[in-house]
Amino acid sequence: MRYTMTNRIYSLLLPIFLSVAVFAQRTHVPMDSIVLSDPCILADTATMTYYMTGTGGKLWKSTNLKLWDGPYDAAQTDTASWMGKHPMIWAAELHKYKGKYYYFATFTNRETIIGSYKGNKLERRACHVLVSDKAEGPYTPMQDSVYLPADKLTLDGTFWTDTDGKPYMVYCHEWLQNWDGTIEKIELKPDLSGSTGESRLLFRASESPWSRENIEGKTVPNRVTDGPYLFRTQTGRLGMIWTSWIYNVYTQGVAYSESGTLDGPWIQEKDPVTLPDFGHGMLFRTFDGKLLMSVHSHKDTGRHYHRVPHLFEVDDSGDRIIVGKEYKP
Repeated sequence: MRYTMTNRIYSLLLPIFLSVAVFAQRTHVPMDSIVLSDPCILADTATMTYYMTGTGGKLWKSTNLKLWDGPYDAAQTDTASWMGKHPMIWAAELHKYKGKYYYFATFTNRETIIGSYKGNKLERRACHVLVSDKAEGPYTPMQDSVYLPADKLTLDGTFWTDTDGKPYMVYCHEWLQNWDGTIEKIELKPDLSGSTGESRLLFRASESPWSRENIEGKTVPNRVTDGPYLFRTQTGRLGMIWTSWIYNVYTQGVAYSESGTLDGPWIQEKDPVTLPDFGHGMLFRTFDGKLLMSVHSHKDTGRHYHRVPHLFEVDDSGDRIIVGKEYKP
């Protein structure tokens, strides 16, 4: 979700957080009436219910993907932890693993400054994981209070079990801190209660052949890495969708692993995988087996980013995913 300098980020995103915060609980709401960034949908077969979350720490529920109830509170953080009393919650995802439900999200404590880089104050921000026995939560902290180094700005953590059978978090290292955003992995403990070992670089933003920005009169690859999400095609090929920018156009691309594992090497596709101004996607199957991509649309109103969840049909029968028409349940 991070695309411009810090002050502009928050001036644009603040109305979104405020709109989420003042929502009264509503029932039977069409998806196109929900304002939500980074939508992630879990199709829970235990309850035959779809659960949608994203930025803001709220949860929506639906039995048909057409009408939604919510928003509900889902995340319960430790107010005595590094997150503080009222952390921002970005890009939450729900994952079911070995009988439990896990809440992967980015938490930001704006009152804690860990340093500065190129004139930007770096607020304490990191990926973290909460757990619940139910898809609807509440999601609560586990054993480790810190999953990633305290001096490292990380975001948009997602979950993957690799061919070695081990669980991993795949996440972005913030471009505001390294000036060339990365996507990295770190192994998680068997119960996902913490991380183990060191992180490993998968690729950098500058490896993108499709993203662009203008720096000091030169056109270069954009520095932003955002919203990684892993998948396998029906042929077994490992891929990753992720989002950046083409100048001021929000854009999602895709990369594929030559080794079929997280270690790659990752080869970037030449062209974006979705329409302009759609991004931060994820994939899920409906209860009747249809593969869909959940993304948000992106519109700059001049005062803030207006974002609404959308669904697109996806064909994964070959070695590459093909994003089709918008799905209207």
